Amino acid sequence: MIDDRVLLGGVGLLERAITYMLGALHEVSPRQLARPTPCGQWDLRALLDHIDESLVALHEAAELGHVYLAPEAGAGPDDPVAAVRARAGRLLGAWTSTSQVSVTVGDAGLTTGILTTAGAVEVAVHGWDVARSVGRSRPIPPSLAEELLALSPLLVSELDRPALFAAPVEVPARAAPGDRLVAFLGRRP
Repeated sequence: MIDDRVLLGGVGLLERAITYMLGALHEVSPRQLARPTPCGQWDLRALLDHIDESLVALHEAAELGHVYLAPEAGAGPDDPVAAVRARAGRLLGAWTSTSQVSVTVGDAGLTTGILTTAGAVEVAVHGWDVARSVGRSRPIPPSLAEELLALSPLLVSELDRPALFAAPVEVPARAAPGDRLVAFLGRRP
């Protein structure tokens, strides 16, 4: 059973996920941007560009009430770590001052709680990906991971696999919540 407070507290979850992800960015240096990541064919620079695009979409939702699905064309920033840090700060500011209660993504309407919760899953797991890419073990905090793990089956269906997520990876039942979360999303903890 999912606690309604979790769905309603999506902005809080997003804030905690961003805080975790920002901690992983402290480990990244410019010479590591070509390293492979747990995300298929992406190197670390491509992953950081993707995180930045996700933060842009979440920012659009807070400020405009809708998300454009077509990303802007062009090269990523020279310093993707600095770009993600700056974008994350602006995003949190936008969500703390918004009055949006629903948003449109493409043609679909969503509550802001669902959108920010989905954003929290994306940001936290990609924060884990960043840490792994630079050879660090930085588990997702257990309480955050438990909440995101409870919601992930509502946000990621079999239709999302294999296009957006790999098949779940089997882990022991007693694995840490962060390991179970990343395994559900197709990563090997």
